Amino acid sequence: MAAYAFASRALLGCLLIAGAAAGLVAPTAPARAQQPPTEPQARIIVIGTGKVSAAPDYADIGCGVTAKAKTAKEATDANSKAMSAIGATLRSAGVEQKDIQTSRFSLQPLYAPPQPNTEPRLTGFSVSNQFNVTIRKLDQVGDILDRLIAAGATDIGGVEFRHSDPAKLLDQARTAAIADARRQAEVYARAAGASLGAIVLISEDSNRPVLFSPGALRAAAAPAVPIAIGEDTLTVTATVGFDFAH
Repeated sequence: MAAYAFASRALLGCLLIAGAAAGLVAPTAPARAQQPPTEPQARIIVIGTGKVSAAPDYADIGCGVTAKAKTAKEATDANSKAMSAIGATLRSAGVEQKDIQTSRFSLQPLYAPPQPNTEPRLTGFSVSNQFNVTIRKLDQVGDILDRLIAAGATDIGGVEFRHSDPAKLLDQARTAAIADARRQAEVYARAAGASLGAIVLISEDSNRPVLFSPGALRAAAAPAVPIAIGEDTLTVTATVGFDFAH
């Protein structure tokens, strides 16, 4: 009987120890998941527009020569001679070598008009070489175009007036767009008998216009090429949401 009582007490002790150990390692109840903060809800949403007008500060022009001859060598030699004259003309006009870059070179065979039941007949070759030229002094654009025509340029592409720091101008337009949005929102808030609060949403329109206005130009027989530089208008539109003041 004593042995049985001793065994019972030992078994009870083991069960208590096991229960205590289980309590130590038992996982705690999962904490309540934190809800992500909700996005602030705009009470007034308007579209603001900001515009900045500025004169461009440099221009890009395309110019070159297309030469045709019976053989590829003759066409290439004629083209190279003409392009050397074009390059010399540009440098004499004050354009630096770093602002003259070959943009396209092509050599193509020429064929006679197709005849029924005959193979295409090779008649010669055409070589085209084009420069992209950056003109830093805008008052020289017209004069340089005149010189290129006189030097034998057969291909003169578009004149593109550009801005060296468009990001700065766009930032000014963005500031104006926010100011325009705030002006509109204040009108709505007053009409609703409320006070305008903080901005809770800004989204810029990604479909804004091109930052420069290209002008098409072709070589002509006129003695002078008039060039009007004018100004470009850079526009930014932004969707802006406001809260009411509490």
